[in-house]
Amino acid sequence: MARKNWIKTFKKLHKWPAIIIAFIAILFATSGIVMNHRQLFSGFDVSRNLLPQNYKYKNWNLAAVRGSVQLEKTHLIYGNIGVWKTDDDLQKLEDFNQGFPKGIDNRKIYSIIQFKDKLFAGTHMGLYKRSKTDGFWEKLKIPADKERIADLEIKDDKLLVLTRHYLLESTDGQNFSKIQLPEPLNYQRKTGLFNTFWELHSGELFGLAGKLFVDLLGLVTILLSVTGLLHFIFPKWIKRRKKKVRTKGSVEDASHPLPPRGGNRNLKVAGKEAVSIDKLIRNKKQNLNWHNVVGYVFALFLLINTFSGMHLRPPFLIAIANKQVGIIPGTHLDSPNPWFDKLRRIHWDAANRRYIFSTADGFYFADEYLREKLVPAPAQPPVSVMGCNVLEAIDDNHLLVGSFSGMYIWNPNNGRTADLFTGKPYRRPEGMAHPIGANTVAGFVQLGDNAWWFDYSRGAIALNEQNHPATMAAMPDKVRRASPMSLWNLALEIHTGRIFEHLVGSFYILFVPLAGICFMLVIISGFFLWWMTFRKKKKSTDK
Repeated sequence: MARKNWIKTFKKLHKWPAIIIAFIAILFATSGIVMNHRQLFSGFDVSRNLLPQNYKYKNWNLAAVRGSVQLEKTHLIYGNIGVWKTDDDLQKLEDFNQGFPKGIDNRKIYSIIQFKDKLFAGTHMGLYKRSKTDGFWEKLKIPADKERIADLEIKDDKLLVLTRHYLLESTDGQNFSKIQLPEPLNYQRKTGLFNTFWELHSGELFGLAGKLFVDLLGLVTILLSVTGLLHFIFPKWIKRRKKKVRTKGSVEDASHPLPPRGGNRNLKVAGKEAVSIDKLIRNKKQNLNWHNVVGYVFALFLLINTFSGMHLRPPFLIAIANKQVGIIPGTHLDSPNPWFDKLRRIHWDAANRRYIFSTADGFYFADEYLREKLVPAPAQPPVSVMGCNVLEAIDDNHLLVGSFSGMYIWNPNNGRTADLFTGKPYRRPEGMAHPIGANTVAGFVQLGDNAWWFDYSRGAIALNEQNHPATMAAMPDKVRRASPMSLWNLALEIHTGRIFEHLVGSFYILFVPLAGICFMLVIISGFFLWWMTFRKKKKSTDK
């Protein structure tokens, strides 16, 4: 009796949550496959007119602008909208994206800098060069497998190109040498738990084979969702067919046709209906068999993938954001490079002849010749797990540091840090802290005498009280039309649940953890159902 009660409970836990989660699971799986192959889908865009209002540009939000470069008489602004030439007050904008490949993802720009009368752009897809006045952006070959550029800087007569793994330098802007940064003081071969979960969830932890296996898990999820829904629908189809046959008076039992009440025509109809119902019953059994077999084979892998994905979004993210763990041997993270996938921003401190690096592990100082071990800054400003978006020199002693944790003025020499907006000294919170602050800083520009910082959601905000936010020109329609959303970014919004924010508000933050818990419940209950019922039936049939 206890076993029957368990089976009954597992059926309820498996059936109703599965019906609810099936469509969401299909969205997760499809978007995850797209996200796993960004380069492949980089040429595909989606019009923002087809998306909810919170995905339409307003006041230069959504990281539309990350930074600016001053030319002789004009400026360049750049970010998720690519590159645009403009004047001091953004009244005139000219498209400056000629030469970038098709697709807005190919002009997702992190940094632009002038070097030897040329412009260099560090993008998500590589390093580009062009003339300051005319011509086209030309992609440059760099000695790095991963071409994502994190930042650009100039040191004396050298162009510095920071990737996520290495520092590249060039004296002519054409030929580059690769430098692996020395390890930091007291180096331990560890990585962030967040990074480990991220790569485990995408499969990249195990290289291309791992990514393809996670793609397979996505297809398995779609298969289980479809077959599960069909198993729920099949009995209703069969019942409706039987009822239809009885109503016509053709048969008494759909699976055992009786002599018809009238003529050969009714006999043929009854026969066809009986065959059709038998076929539905066979399909139902075959569908359930596929559902069970695929489910129990991949159950453990689906659980691991779901568990890791749940921890990439709040609130579970808070628990792992600052945790360090050992590197798993033989994985993608197992690199002799101590800065593998950790480099984010670079600043050449000419006054003190040193480098300042923003990394996934915090800020570090490096000597001019990069011969000594990197030294962690003893006191430093907070930077969100999403990375440092602003690292600008205010003077020889102060830097402006901005991320989704806020904007701070930092003195690297004495470690003093003050909140830019309140002026109060920064005090590191005790225990777990929320990874996102009240001011989600996505960029900073200075055009002539005017300066703005860019909140990810609110857009352009004047840096000081003398400049009213209204002085910044509205985003022109031609910029909006030329700046759709990449298919990859749409997949990310779906995968994180942010696509539903306009429907449920801030509750969308719980979308991933709740969906993950529900999905794990379905997987576990489904496995035990198979173990307690269908597996035993199969054994008895084999005997």
